Amino acid sequence: MPDRPVRPHHYRFRSVWLLDAPPDAVLAALERPETYPRWWPQVAEVQRTGEHSGTARIRSALPFSLRIAAREARLDRTAGVLEAELHGDIDGWARWTVGPHGSGTRALYEQEVEVRRPFMRLLAYPGRPFFRLNHALMMRAGRRGLAAWLDGRQGI
Repeated sequence: MPDRPVRPHHYRFRSVWLLDAPPDAVLAALERPETYPRWWPQVAEVQRTGEHSGTARIRSALPFSLRIAAREARLDRTAGVLEAELHGDIDGWARWTVGPHGSGTRALYEQEVEVRRPFMRLLAYPGRPFFRLNHALMMRAGRRGLAAWLDGRQGI
């Protein structure tokens, strides 16, 4: 029998995107969340609420949207790090670490969140595999979208 997580509403995600673009171009794109809906299909809406904050509505394969408020916690262009605090349907943090990889870029995405949305908390154990799969599908689509955006195959 598989082990159940000690904290059923807690998630850690990690994704690596390999992209054929220079690290500074990748970080520049990731720094502009208002453009995410143009290249990341599951990011339905982003609105800036301040110079370093905003809100987002995210919709993936599951039949519901997540609403999130984000605030930039760290931007270190030299280290290639962009980190945000997340609040709303999920609370926690997300971080991009961008660096060279061959002739392109390796973008590491890490996220640690606690689910706050009531129905998702109710479905913590039976829904966990679906929530993780949903996140994986969203990240795959995001990598493809960003690659196309950086390659100029999507409108700016």
